[in-house]
Amino acid sequence: MTEISVPAMSLVVLVGVSGSGKSTFARKHFLPTQVISSDFCRGLVSDDENDQESTPDAFDVLHYIVGTRLRRGLLTVVDATNVQWEARKKLVELAKSHDVLVDAIVLDVPEEVAVARNALRPDRDFGSHVIVRQRKDLRRSLSKISRDGFRRVHVLRGEAIDDATITYEKAWTDRRELTGPFDLIGDVHGCRAELESLLIALGWELRRDDAGRPVGAAHPEGRTAVFVGDLVDRGPDSPGVLRLVMGMVAAGTALCVSGNHEQKLVRALDGRKVSVTHGLERSLEQLAAEPEEFREAARTFMDGLISHYQLDGGKLVVAHAGLKEAYHGRASRRVRSFALYGDTTGETDEYGLPVRYPWARDYRGRAMVVYGHTPIPEPEWVNNTLCVDTGCVFGGRLTALRYPSRELVSVPAERVWYEPARPLAPSTVRDPGVLDIGDVDGTRYVETRTGGKVKIREENSAAALEIMSRFAVDPRWLVYLPPTMAPPATSPLDGYLEHPAEAFEEFASFGVTEVVCEEKHMGSRAIAVLARTPEAAAARFGVVDGTCGTVHTRTGRPFFGDPALTEGLVARLREAVSDAGLWQSLGTEWIVLDCELLPWSAKAEGLIREQYASVGAAARAALPDAVALLEAAAARGLDVEGPLARTRRRASNAALFRDAYARYCGPVSGLDGIRLAPFQILAVEGRATAAEEPHSWHLETLARLSSDVITPTRHVFVSLDSEESRAEATAWWTALTGAGGEGMVVKPVHPGPGRVQPGVKVRGREYLRIIYGPDYTESIDVLRSRFLGKKRSLALREHALGLESLARLAEGEPLWRVHEPVFAVLALESEPVDPRL
Repeated sequence: MTEISVPAMSLVVLVGVSGSGKSTFARKHFLPTQVISSDFCRGLVSDDENDQESTPDAFDVLHYIVGTRLRRGLLTVVDATNVQWEARKKLVELAKSHDVLVDAIVLDVPEEVAVARNALRPDRDFGSHVIVRQRKDLRRSLSKISRDGFRRVHVLRGEAIDDATITYEKAWTDRRELTGPFDLIGDVHGCRAELESLLIALGWELRRDDAGRPVGAAHPEGRTAVFVGDLVDRGPDSPGVLRLVMGMVAAGTALCVSGNHEQKLVRALDGRKVSVTHGLERSLEQLAAEPEEFREAARTFMDGLISHYQLDGGKLVVAHAGLKEAYHGRASRRVRSFALYGDTTGETDEYGLPVRYPWARDYRGRAMVVYGHTPIPEPEWVNNTLCVDTGCVFGGRLTALRYPSRELVSVPAERVWYEPARPLAPSTVRDPGVLDIGDVDGTRYVETRTGGKVKIREENSAAALEIMSRFAVDPRWLVYLPPTMAPPATSPLDGYLEHPAEAFEEFASFGVTEVVCEEKHMGSRAIAVLARTPEAAAARFGVVDGTCGTVHTRTGRPFFGDPALTEGLVARLREAVSDAGLWQSLGTEWIVLDCELLPWSAKAEGLIREQYASVGAAARAALPDAVALLEAAAARGLDVEGPLARTRRRASNAALFRDAYARYCGPVSGLDGIRLAPFQILAVEGRATAAEEPHSWHLETLARLSSDVITPTRHVFVSLDSEESRAEATAWWTALTGAGGEGMVVKPVHPGPGRVQPGVKVRGREYLRIIYGPDYTESIDVLRSRFLGKKRSLALREHALGLESLARLAEGEPLWRVHEPVFAVLALESEPVDPRL
């Protein structure tokens, strides 16, 4: 058997005359979606796969499809003759433009075989002379096809075509299966003593040879060191650094990417003409004193270093000079050059050094990028990227990042080993705490780890910008917006639009075995963001005005017009958290809570007065008089029995409507009368608890809060496998709503499989009178046809975005990254969905 190995992310070009079996070969070895054929594209543009006049347009389409797939990182196979150099050249250039490797598979069959096969196909009416011409082109190509730019050319003849197997090579840069934990170490530049000190500070145990030299290291916790390159030059002991790092890499306790100084040193050791500057002379002098065997091993090691690594499922990328997102996992000279040197503006500064283009300022990737190359005084996060080169060889420090905890560890240089060409200066790129309208405007897709990519339309973004710019709280506190909540399927029970039975059955159908039913408070959704101290607020949220938190609405607006009221409520909540010992038990200096603020009138007094109370007042004024007139007419013998009964029902419904909204009103003076009912801990330092902990943990932990401003959330747990448990919960809901309560929210105790709703609200009959109007019970049959699909889809998308913002917050990502999914939730709220749902 002939094994053909191709890169897992690449372009594969099939080459062969018509009738050589390319399409059959492609169907046998590749997925249908991976193969793009010229015949198929002719059919797309002309409805005739054999229309040769459509060939130019067909190849325009083919190149577009291939380019799109390569941009998205998908293996793509081109099924066309490709016997002419011009056709292959365009495909090779297309692959290079997307920084992927390209292989050719040539099917070289005898001319008579190809002619015979085409004769058996009635759709191929061209003569044998076409095959003869193609065959000549192929023979001319075979002698020089290896110079076309292909990584490899696989030529198959005879039985080898049928016996061939295709295997896939993972890219050398792809180590996504390694999840760490990692210690990412900045540019060492020959500072062996400092490297030893840093490894010891990180908890590593050094292994030494008989001469006492460090030749390896291991960590008792199984951590892996990752070096960002530039191990050599300038410092006092480049061979010592190489000996230690080479030993660690050989033992599997470390990885190392190439730096530009390693590349230059290899060229010098190979005898190539290089400029012996920037400390290279020291490495050459030091290596000259080493045995030949070590010099050759060091040269081989450095020459084999690759441009970058993708680690931890793609969430971490390490490259010497950094790497923009479009290059992650790609392979080309352009990618390697960027990883080694970064990007330059083409200018030089006053010291004669190239001016680096600030690529990190424009970075918007989900993967964290850790790099070195450009020494700076302090490590700085810029848009989910971190430079860990703190200029040890120049008298600064040698720095490491502990991943995933994001802890920085550094040791000072023993001395200035090499005078820098220019003073170390902080980067001038964008402050990661500053928001940019370019982050959120226009149509875009937000990547979430629980719900895939969520599309945000331009018109929705515009609506959100209006709210965010005019009404929202300080965006530094705006770290989460809650999702909308969908109702259950319509109940078939007489007189009910919503009932617990449908919610229970929905979750059971998804395999959920246990749910919690939480009282739906008669208030307004509120998010409380609390910092333990002003210092904690400054450290995590960048707020330095002395405030320690906020409480905002589900659309990000402050509840109170007077900031002093918000500060007072935050102070009471922080005191309650402190008294409950939650700061210590949760190991955090900040906390985000999901709550209901009571009463509803505290936020919606104007709405109640203008919309609901006006309807109630008009009904109470008009309907009794209408009933009296109809009764008088009936007393005179007129047949008004129908209108009289209907008007009496309307009067009764109006009274029930008035009672329903009145329950949501309460006396409030300043903070007197304000209550907060927390029901979930959304996030704390290092943990997005909303996604990690069951609801039982949230309710038990929050039950420790005791304050006159705190209202507990009543709840019951339901085993969906037990009809008795369902019946008890239904009875609880009936009693709750019968006493005037709004209803309950049903949630899976543990996150459910698949696309399970995060919560389903089941509202009571009288509360729904507020939503659908006083007389809604007269038209329940019509309301049963209400469409829930959009609401359910919206709830799932907003839930995924909310979890993403909390995960980014807990992981310590910069403000713009946290704000991106938060803004997206607000944008989705402008989608047209029936507000009564």
